[in-house]
Amino acid sequence: MTKLEDLAVANKRVFLRCDLNVPLKDGVITDDGRIRASIPTIDLLLKNGASIVIAAHLGRPKGEAKPELSLSPIAHRLAELLNRPVNFAGGITGPDIEAKAAALKPGEILMLENIRYSPAETSKDESERQALANELAKLADLYVGDGFGAVHRKHASVFDLAKLLPNAAGKLVAGEVEVLKKLTVNPERPYGVVLGGAKVSDKLGVIENLLGKVNVLAIGGGMVFTFLKAQGLEIGKSLVEDEMIETVKNLIQTAKTKGVELILPTDIVVAPAFSADSEATIVSANAIPADQMGLDIGPESAKKFAAAIAKCRTVFWNGPMGVFEFPAFANGTREVASALTRVTGISVVGGGDSAAAVRALGFKDSEFGYISTGGGASLEYLEGKELPGLTALGF
Repeated sequence: MTKLEDLAVANKRVFLRCDLNVPLKDGVITDDGRIRASIPTIDLLLKNGASIVIAAHLGRPKGEAKPELSLSPIAHRLAELLNRPVNFAGGITGPDIEAKAAALKPGEILMLENIRYSPAETSKDESERQALANELAKLADLYVGDGFGAVHRKHASVFDLAKLLPNAAGKLVAGEVEVLKKLTVNPERPYGVVLGGAKVSDKLGVIENLLGKVNVLAIGGGMVFTFLKAQGLEIGKSLVEDEMIETVKNLIQTAKTKGVELILPTDIVVAPAFSADSEATIVSANAIPADQMGLDIGPESAKKFAAAIAKCRTVFWNGPMGVFEFPAFANGTREVASALTRVTGISVVGGGDSAAAVRALGFKDSEFGYISTGGGASLEYLEGKELPGLTALGF
């Protein structure tokens, strides 16, 4: 693996794969965290005399040019943050794009249109991805992979292209791997993991893998109701995956066998409907009314989760504790986030909804040990899976 600092980039064109998949509302960026996270790599490349061709994706256009998923507003925001022009290509490949790339001088930046407008980018057919990678390779001399949020995808610009050009990992990807290694290789103990989000099935692999490694596992979010139902409790109209009940029973038993402290909520904030103005009530976890749905962990549980986090030296958190977008159901997520800011060892917020949640609730990135830019990627790393985008860079 070549370090970015060792890549000879002076007077070269660098193809930089970033993760700029930021949330947009009515064409306005609501959280530019991922754009900011890409800047250290861009700064280093420019300082060392490179010109840059940036590729990234936004949303899931599924191979169609959807105007609402154009990278145009992203290019505009990046230009503001860098305080220098970012030329927007308006396309991905072809003679016009090749000419724009060839005209770049050291210090100049060209941003391609949403790479997922091309169906070949995400194709399962290797020959289709390879054909796109061959076209993209014409735009640059070197490749730098810095889109950590996409490294678990076997996509043309993440995997296939990296193998065609001399390459290095960007500062963001290298930093993410360094942090995740602290969670997987001899973590400082006690080691606690807090998982939330909607579905057990999304987190099953990581739970199974972590049960052999962690001291404390706290479960919140929508997935907790499958755990409660597995224990024979009434969960009302709450989200549940009935097909996962037996699996969850086994997970609870495995935690017991391995001496893992499994923490589940003892109280729940319920409401009759999934809406911001639905009337919130706090009930015991073993007394959820049949006509109500759980939308957050209760205040007693939030304190219990926070106390468990406080005694840990290493903490990883992925997935909100409740529907944090609705103020009445945001307390659980807020309490967990607050507890993470006080961890004396290493605290990692695992990207995706968790990163969006801490920012939406008014926390600063600097208050946490590390905020990952990749939700799915960080989970798959913790599952022990091989990530194509990292393999291609020689990790």
